[in-house]
Amino acid sequence: MPKILVSDPIDQVGIDILSQVAQVDVKTGLPPAELTKIISDYDALMIRSGTQVTQDVIEAGTQLKIIGRAGVGVDNVDVAAATRQGIVVVNSPEGNTIAAAEHALAMMLSLSRYIPEANQSVKKGEWNRKAFVGAEVYKKTLGIVGLGKIGSHVAKAAKAMGMKLLAYDPFISIERADQLGCRLVELDLLVREADYITLHMPKTAETANLLNAEMLAKMKPTARIINCARGGLIDEAALAQALEEGRLAGAALDVFGNEPLEADSPLRKLGKNLILTPHLGASTAEAQVNVAIDVAEQIRDVLLGLPARSAVNIPGLYPDTMEKLRPYLQLAETLGNLVGQLAGGRVDQLNVRLQGDLADLESKPIVVAALKGLLSPALRERVNYVNASIEAKERGIRVIETRDASVRDYTGSLLLEAKGSLGEHSVTGVLLGDAEIRITSVDDFPINVPPIQHMLFTRHRDMPGIIGKIGSLLGSFNVNIASMQVGRQIVRGDAVMALSLDDPLPEGILDEIMKVPGIRDAYTVTL
Repeated sequence: MPKILVSDPIDQVGIDILSQVAQVDVKTGLPPAELTKIISDYDALMIRSGTQVTQDVIEAGTQLKIIGRAGVGVDNVDVAAATRQGIVVVNSPEGNTIAAAEHALAMMLSLSRYIPEANQSVKKGEWNRKAFVGAEVYKKTLGIVGLGKIGSHVAKAAKAMGMKLLAYDPFISIERADQLGCRLVELDLLVREADYITLHMPKTAETANLLNAEMLAKMKPTARIINCARGGLIDEAALAQALEEGRLAGAALDVFGNEPLEADSPLRKLGKNLILTPHLGASTAEAQVNVAIDVAEQIRDVLLGLPARSAVNIPGLYPDTMEKLRPYLQLAETLGNLVGQLAGGRVDQLNVRLQGDLADLESKPIVVAALKGLLSPALRERVNYVNASIEAKERGIRVIETRDASVRDYTGSLLLEAKGSLGEHSVTGVLLGDAEIRITSVDDFPINVPPIQHMLFTRHRDMPGIIGKIGSLLGSFNVNIASMQVGRQIVRGDAVMALSLDDPLPEGILDEIMKVPGIRDAYTVTL
């Protein structure tokens, strides 16, 4: 009989499910050395956030088939090491959806009616009704920033309460927003028009301090903000100042840039126009049960030879197939990431064309890898090889797959074309030598460059002086160019320039590049 180790506290219902197929040992609080010592006896490992599943633990787990994290993230698991060992890693990405959405709604209503302060007032023996005249949410405008699973549930509930809904999400289609009763708008308009703003997105380089002092200044003085998503999405110092000066009606925060919230945080000094809770979004009895059931069922299924539904690495492929496809999956993910950043706005359709020898390979994992790359800039660790297709479907992204074995520029190539709100862009890539990725075309202009972390692409007129001006401009901003290549179709027509950079582009330089005569478009890409 298989053996399962549970190394963090989980709900008993999860242990009961695991016991259907295996011997379950519950040993919590194990030191890393002890876990590494005993893990070779087990076929599966179930954890929460306490256990650190390092490369040493994974390599010692010679019998491990699956690692299950009863929660959303897998930050405490070395997923790459697990994948190399052929171990499936699963989590529960939807287990706390309802809990987080309900907490956001509860915060909004509590903020509107001053419930926490009124509660304390009555307990002190006071009866000051005039001090707590609140506001109704009925017919008010709710701006939802991030229309994924949690944001969508908030939208449904808010619509039922009679609220008008605005939404900002660059990766959601207009059709999907319409289904939820939301008017899809740009963030600037949402900030100006909303009576309430609720955030439901991951923290990335693009979303950090999304609501900064400039954005907060655009809001109505009667507006209120709710953040039950991630700390760092709001400039906390700017928010505290706006609340203190009466430029905003209120805010309710469950998450913070640093947790626990610092003792000297200016947020602690504010009164009834600010509600603070200690990251309770997923803290319901039901959510804890849900994640335990979800992950336990997946561990049970994998041990029975069935696929996992929420794997964060690549499940369901035999080792020989996996080994053959691995470099092509990386190619597809890289190209998906690149074309998504070139497209910039909302993507409605992704065309995936397998060319040459690639046309003979199993295509589904390659398509999924391309979608993972496309969605990664927005969703980060929330998107994986299993849920990428679901996430794309929920965002209204249509995927069209074609094959063309007759294309023989290289042994095999992959072409991705993204169509969306800001137009169309395409990229083609190949594998050279020892699985080295090369970008061989951008928007049908031929180039030949390896992808690196920081890149700049321009669309410009093929005319003397362009290259020198761009090089001088980058130099004036202390940006070093690692390599540069120009692709053109005809002399003195349009051309594409691809620059590989040693440094990220400083803020404002893209605007300066667009001022160079002959430059039509410029795009920064971070891979």
